[in-house]
Amino acid sequence: MFETEVSSHKQTLPKHWQRYTLDQRLLRFSIYFFIVAAIVQSLRNINIIPEFLIDAPEQMADLFNRMWPVDWSYYPQSVNSALIETIHIATLGTIISIFLAVPIGLLSARNFTPNRFLNLIARLILVSSRSVNSLVWALLFIAIFGPGALAGTLAIAFRSIGFIGKLTGEAIEEAHAGSIEALTAAGASKSAQLNYGYWPQIKPAFLSLILLRWDINIRESAVLGLVGAGGIGMTLDTAMNLFQWDRVAVILVAIFAIVIVTEVIITQVRNRLL
Repeated sequence: MFETEVSSHKQTLPKHWQRYTLDQRLLRFSIYFFIVAAIVQSLRNINIIPEFLIDAPEQMADLFNRMWPVDWSYYPQSVNSALIETIHIATLGTIISIFLAVPIGLLSARNFTPNRFLNLIARLILVSSRSVNSLVWALLFIAIFGPGALAGTLAIAFRSIGFIGKLTGEAIEEAHAGSIEALTAAGASKSAQLNYGYWPQIKPAFLSLILLRWDINIRESAVLGLVGAGGIGMTLDTAMNLFQWDRVAVILVAIFAIVIVTEVIITQVRNRLL
């Protein structure tokens, strides 16, 4: 009788709903703590000079005054050819990266290449490509080939290998295995599996990836010239070194315009083809 009363009393106790368990709350608190600590530590080591912050609006206004009126006559002289070279660098670099990244992406996909050693080597190459900034790649190729568009093109290509190869490998790993197993059971070769099994599934994602990378490369190639890797960045660097701020304004407008145009082109292509 006593046990029955105790059990009925336990059943009537009100239940308290909690959104997170104790472990989840401790984990969230730890994450927030480390984020705040990282921000505080970063602010302590940046060495911000308050006088420069106070003077910044005045300096910015003075800079805009020097840029006006804009020297539009400078565009056909030097900016147009440099802008076209920038587009060529981004386009050719993207094409080269596709031919280099796709085989590495295939090697990194565990379902397509069931070899742990090859997977590890491919992933190491992809990580190495992504971990080095395009400006650093440009400096390396400038040291080898000298300043110019060739160094910029190779810098764009080698920087894009990690991006394209990684996402291509992940798309292959996420492909449905049904059609692949059917092709394998029929005795299809690896190339047949890739053409008729994997490619129809990853085609939309792959084409979107290429368009996105080309858009990114347009923006990155615009600044590679600051280190001597060709394109409109070299024209910008020259104008800034000579304090020709009215010409700097033309170059900045041209860079902004080409970024907007490429964004519109990519959007239209994706809407029509994908």
